[in-house]
Amino acid sequence: MSTAAIYGCSRHRLTAEEKAFFADVRPWGFILFRRNVDSPEQLRALTDEMRDCVGGGDAPILIDQEGGRVQRMGPPHWPRYPPGEAYLKATNDPMAARELVRLGARLMAHDLTSVGINVDCVPVLDVPVQGAHDIIGDRAYARDPATVALLGRAAAEGLLAGGVLPVIKHMPGHGRAFADSHHNLPVVHADLETLDGWDFVPFKALSDMPLAMTAHVVFDAIDPKKPVTTSKTALKLMRDGLGFGGLIMTDDLSMKALSGSLQDRAEASLKAGCDVVLHCNGDLDEMRQVAEGVGKLKGKSAKRAYAALARLVHTPEPLDEREARERFTALLAGRLDAAQGPDVGEAQGAVPAPASSSATAR
Repeated sequence: MSTAAIYGCSRHRLTAEEKAFFADVRPWGFILFRRNVDSPEQLRALTDEMRDCVGGGDAPILIDQEGGRVQRMGPPHWPRYPPGEAYLKATNDPMAARELVRLGARLMAHDLTSVGINVDCVPVLDVPVQGAHDIIGDRAYARDPATVALLGRAAAEGLLAGGVLPVIKHMPGHGRAFADSHHNLPVVHADLETLDGWDFVPFKALSDMPLAMTAHVVFDAIDPKKPVTTSKTALKLMRDGLGFGGLIMTDDLSMKALSGSLQDRAEASLKAGCDVVLHCNGDLDEMRQVAEGVGKLKGKSAKRAYAALARLVHTPEPLDEREARERFTALLAGRLDAAQGPDVGEAQGAVPAPASSSATAR
């Protein structure tokens, strides 16, 4: 039986210690970052190793492959993708942008499945407001909730068609945060009516998706004392108010928005109602601390995990990759290198990749 955790690793291949740890704790899944990525052959070998540690099968292997600032796989082996806002800017038409977003997500799914990755932490459903911190910035598809919902669904459907599960994030919304939760705890003071009519809209619209990630944000109107990730009230709102029935994972437990030991953070997140905790930086000592606070994946959480994996398509929608990529590139000419705001890289404290690697640390 799996434990309710997703872990990263330190390098391009698993160390002997990591293999022993993963075989012992049997996490539900894994997550990859730029420090883990060198070449297609290396990446496929790494994902095979990860699954071997937990008995093979469809064990989830996640990555943040949004495009723009958040793209773990890139040149020279994989193409560049634009940030979320570029699609609407390229077309000036939400319906045309929808088709372009779906096409980009379908191409991403092709890239990911070829190296054994079956979960992408996309789409970003946050709706930035004026003056908000740039941690979301151009990662957002638009500045209004209806368009974010439209384009977010297009991205999710493109991934699903290609055999990759989407993760909607950061529930119930990070667009109103005036701080970067990698470094500080954002506090949002908007009232519940305002949140429900704006921030929550895209998450309600995509409540049928298999996976979601929490926001490390305090909402005064929901729970003035605890960030969403460790708040029973907030998790209940996601289930009952937003109607989300899929698996909810935390954002990275090592982010500085959270307080307490890593064991405490893991225990508090699961007690609040998260199904699975996420630890990203590949530090084995930290992973051992997280494991102390994590039990078996069971009950409703296990059912949600099973239901999510059941949505994996093993025969992807047909794709003429060359034609699709040429069309995608032509439609986005001049926008594939676009990115605004702070770089969003790997978790703090990550173990650097070997010096000979082309991978970079966050």
